[in-house]
Amino acid sequence: MAHDLITQRLDQGPLICAEGFLFELERRGYLSAGEFVPEVALLRPDALEALHRDFQHAGSDIVQAFTYNGHREKMRVIGKEELLEPLNRAALQIARKVADEQPGNLMAGNISNSNVWDPDDPESQHSVRAMFDEMVQWAVEEGADFIIGETFYYAGEAQAALEAIKAKGLPAVITLAPMAENRMIDGPGIVETCVALERNGASVVGLNCFRGPDTMQPWIEQIRAAVDCHVAALPVTYRTTEQEPTFFNLSDHQGCSCPSPHGRPFPTALDPLFCNRYELGSFARDVHAQGVNYLGVCCGASPMHVREVAMAVGREPQGAQFAERMQNHFMYGNHDRLPEHIAALGDKA
Repeated sequence: MAHDLITQRLDQGPLICAEGFLFELERRGYLSAGEFVPEVALLRPDALEALHRDFQHAGSDIVQAFTYNGHREKMRVIGKEELLEPLNRAALQIARKVADEQPGNLMAGNISNSNVWDPDDPESQHSVRAMFDEMVQWAVEEGADFIIGETFYYAGEAQAALEAIKAKGLPAVITLAPMAENRMIDGPGIVETCVALERNGASVVGLNCFRGPDTMQPWIEQIRAAVDCHVAALPVTYRTTEQEPTFFNLSDHQGCSCPSPHGRPFPTALDPLFCNRYELGSFARDVHAQGVNYLGVCCGASPMHVREVAMAVGREPQGAQFAERMQNHFMYGNHDRLPEHIAALGDKA
């Protein structure tokens, strides 16, 4: 196992990594759903910096530069390719600034699924690798401690991301996001792909996004048993099931009276399908007990979820001072100053 910075830190105990910037910034009103392009780094850097600090306060040890979907092809889609490098550098600089304010925090650069990788088209593969190369280079120049390559559903693209990162000499965290077929789209198995990534030099392998706790955990167990390196586990905050294993295919069985205009809950009508905080905490506690030290939350994450994960594995983030104290609740508490006649309303409220 490589003794790089991220491995050394994980050898000492759990690290928390907040992700899910796309959904949270869209929820806060700073990003357009559907496009999901991180223009906020240029248009409202104050909002991005505030979110980083909120996640940091909640317990995230890793400040991940918000460059997800900030690659050349996505910028072409929205007609703003000239903003590619300024956007990446702005996001990296904001992340470095926030990380440096908290002793011990790490700053990660980020590359991700391109959505144009074609396993049968060498030209598309060359184009994607070029996109990865330039983003990794900017991350190196802006002082990233390591690079996260994430949300890959093609094994070949995950390997290309790893090669781009290793070529620049930085540690690589590579996380897969398998779709509902429970394999990589280009054929290899999920566990098989993680084993190959470790063999080729990834410091951390695992899963992020697409799957909630219930449908991610069985795969994390298998990956942990198959590799020697550290393992990453970052679920979405939605109740995916064996029948609906990813948040793409979740349906709202409650019978919503005002369904989303595009015909499915993903991505803007998932609200009734949220996990509660305790489900995220239970997931983190369980996989940590199996030897998983790289923990976090992906799409749907709020600082509350990140705090729950951090506290579930024994961390005491700054935000822990605001953890729940239900003993003082006016109706459901047990403090001796709470009137009995009010507490008696609890079952009737």
